[in-house]
Amino acid sequence: MQIGVIYPQTELPTDPATVRAYVTEAEHLGYHHVVVYDHVLGADPSLHAGWSGPYDIDTPFHEPFVLFGFLAGLTRMELATGIVIAPQRQTALLAKQAAEVDVLAEGRFRLGVGIGWNKVEYDSLGQDFHTRGRRLEEQVGLLRRLWTERSVSFEGHFDTIQGAGLAPRPAQRPIPIWMGAASPAAFERIGRAADGWFPMMAPGDRLAEALRHIAAGAEQAGREPTMIGMEGRIPANDDAARFADKWREVGATHLSVDTMRAGNVDLRSHLEALATAARHLALA
Repeated sequence: MQIGVIYPQTELPTDPATVRAYVTEAEHLGYHHVVVYDHVLGADPSLHAGWSGPYDIDTPFHEPFVLFGFLAGLTRMELATGIVIAPQRQTALLAKQAAEVDVLAEGRFRLGVGIGWNKVEYDSLGQDFHTRGRRLEEQVGLLRRLWTERSVSFEGHFDTIQGAGLAPRPAQRPIPIWMGAASPAAFERIGRAADGWFPMMAPGDRLAEALRHIAAGAEQAGREPTMIGMEGRIPANDDAARFADKWREVGATHLSVDTMRAGNVDLRSHLEALATAARHLALA
């Protein structure tokens, strides 16, 4: 089981020295990968009545592909988006950005994608919030073709390409595509199309139900569900090893240590939390 970290971007300064220090120390502690998630825009609650999202206009988010271009030259850790909101992005541009990260990281990249929840963001980017699930499923097949074929012709419901291709193509052909999900339809989509997934729940009844939907989707597509990776999250505290064991028992292939929402107030405290978890997890 590979154990990495979630970059706590909403709780750290955004300067490059902070990014460098955090990732360098995480690698030194023995963590395998770093996960970054995505928002392009935040909503202004004063202009959106009843706003209840967990993030808003003042919440800082790095742009994942630009950040990973920076990190590719700093670390040998695997880089993973967990997730980027694919349906609000142009598919060909998303394929190009992911391919470039994979080239610079020498094949140490996983593209995690999902449909998101922020309609304000979709509207601002000129994309249809209500068709995002169907668009994601179409995007997955097109992304894989763009990463593996020299010349692509494709006519779908959302994208059309006539005789065009990427250069350079990625080191991995194709790049692994993982998904985030929170509904039965999304779980079945994972079974049909994803290489792995990021659960939004802990081991227990809800996870078991999600895995049943994933297995059903995999069966529809003639796939083996045990080949689909799974990355759980665990807290960076003295219970890290116990939580890791629970994820191992349910078949997780990856874990990420989360230091956010735990009272860590600066870079030093986040790194101390990572060090505590690393000791309990017996990382090299």
